Amino acid sequence: MSVTVSKTGSRARVMLVDALLLVFICAVPSLSHVFAVPFYKLNPMAMCLLAGMLLVRWRGNGYLLAVLLPVTSMAVSGMPVPSVCVCMVAELLTVVGLSGLAERRVGAFASMLLALLSGKVVYYLLKAVLVSPAVLIGTDVWLQMTTMVAFSALYAVAAGRRGARKA
Repeated sequence: MSVTVSKTGSRARVMLVDALLLVFICAVPSLSHVFAVPFYKLNPMAMCLLAGMLLVRWRGNGYLLAVLLPVTSMAVSGMPVPSVCVCMVAELLTVVGLSGLAERRVGAFASMLLALLSGKVVYYLLKAVLVSPAVLIGTDVWLQMTTMVAFSALYAVAAGRRGARKA
């Protein structure tokens, strides 16, 4: 027996997922201040993007989230600053663009890890050009690598379960 979901129900689900992710990303700066924990160092933008990609399963929504997450956060909380926002948008667009390219050849984990690493390279190259900061890399490289590996592993597990449910 198959269940058919109407396009209206599907659109409502996409809008709900996106709205919840946007609310969460706007709350991160406040949560960091309230709990005196720098949650932003755990790359919540990428976390929300990957969650959106897994929950919605439509690449177009991934591109939309890649732009909306940093821009909405900047508009609501003032973070990131506009020049860094441009860098983040480029990073997230890179992740969405590259995430599915090699998935069939190397698997979800390696594909996502490559996409996240490429996104970071784009981010830091743009940051060096647009922002010219005194300190280019503010978050510990090992922490960034750890979150990328963890996000890739979680993505691979979730994508594998999603594939298993389709069969």
